[in-house]
Amino acid sequence: MYKKTTLKNGLRIITVPQESTQAVTVFVLVGTGSKYEKKETNGISHFLEHMFFKGTKKRPTTVAIAETLDRVGGIYNAFTGEEYTGYFAKVDSSHLDMALDWVSDVYFNSLLPEKEIEREKGVIIQEINMYKDHPMSYVGILWSKLLYGDQPAGWPISGTKESVSKIYRQDLISYMKKQYTASNTIVCVSGNIEIQKTLEKIKRYFSKIKTVIPFKKPQVFDASVNSASTLSRVERVEIQTKPECLLMERKTDQTHLCLGTRAYNLFHPQKYAQELLGIILGGMMSSRLFIKVRERLGIAYYVSTVVSADPDTGSLVTQAGIQNQKVEKGIQVILKEYKKIARTKLPEKELKKAKDNLKGKMTLLLEASDAQASFYVTQELLEKKILTPEKIYREIDKVSLLDIQRVAKDIFQPQKLNLALIGPFKDKKIFEKILKGQ
Repeated sequence: MYKKTTLKNGLRIITVPQESTQAVTVFVLVGTGSKYEKKETNGISHFLEHMFFKGTKKRPTTVAIAETLDRVGGIYNAFTGEEYTGYFAKVDSSHLDMALDWVSDVYFNSLLPEKEIEREKGVIIQEINMYKDHPMSYVGILWSKLLYGDQPAGWPISGTKESVSKIYRQDLISYMKKQYTASNTIVCVSGNIEIQKTLEKIKRYFSKIKTVIPFKKPQVFDASVNSASTLSRVERVEIQTKPECLLMERKTDQTHLCLGTRAYNLFHPQKYAQELLGIILGGMMSSRLFIKVRERLGIAYYVSTVVSADPDTGSLVTQAGIQNQKVEKGIQVILKEYKKIARTKLPEKELKKAKDNLKGKMTLLLEASDAQASFYVTQELLEKKILTPEKIYREIDKVSLLDIQRVAKDIFQPQKLNLALIGPFKDKKIFEKILKGQ
């Protein structure tokens, strides 16, 4: 049902009609994030996303920007990841023009006031502090640091206090000119729409994006004066020959940990088998690790396994908050389940349950117009192709019992294991011994 249109300037437009909703979502995704940054400006993608809500010529203040959609009960936000930065507005379909005007305004016409930039540094530093004070969240940042170290894939998306404090207006403008280009941007509108009418409206609001910088230096950023040359993702390096452990000592009532392995990226032919493997291990309340760690042993409140697959990286990780005195036991149990699924053939009914779970959750999620927009635009940006849900379901159904075991045997090797944890421990040697099987 979706339609993809590419304009002469390279801007990609995706329209996704839905008959069963009264909502509509305008979703803009830019192909830039923390993996495209330099060390000295780590966090600039995230900083820029914040600044887009600080005022335009038409809506000169944060209040003016927020009130536009608040008045009609709109849902709006922005986000930054490693691979992309996104902006969206979800409204009643009668307010489509308002949403298009709002999103295009913050994208094209953000003023980046100097005073607001300095003020926002404090806000972002407090955001960094918030994550550090929340070990359940911060252990995920440690996980990336453990896997990739001092390279963009291992840096925090929000940056550090030091890097954020040294980002200035000219840095933001220069970064925007390179990254916020027509060919690096996708606009998606999904929901209660007519494709052709909506396409014409999108063109009216967004087609002014160009890819040539004029000789005259602009006083404020204008997306119509972008550079034709965007920054490339920094090639990441993965070298691991033995299990690795990263420990942050902190006085906590429970130990928060991420235990997992390097795995397949987004283009690997076994990516669906890998996803199903994660669900079987810890992706649902009847999964192996949830039952074993929480229901049988009673040593954790939360435990889950998540698979992450990006164009150049991938991992499978189990995260849990475990009673301090039982951490060693918890790690051993997780590792035992990793070994078991690699060595023992999976029951057919367990694979079927995982497949039905994955397809069922996707079906429910895609009832919402914002989820539909994210589904289509993210595929287009990261993979340069789009599979409909029905095609993805067919790929999921193709996964065999042998596929699951092959993936498990491949990724659950001792030299690929990694453990990041936050808890009241001074020495990580005991954890390294467990990883090595000693």
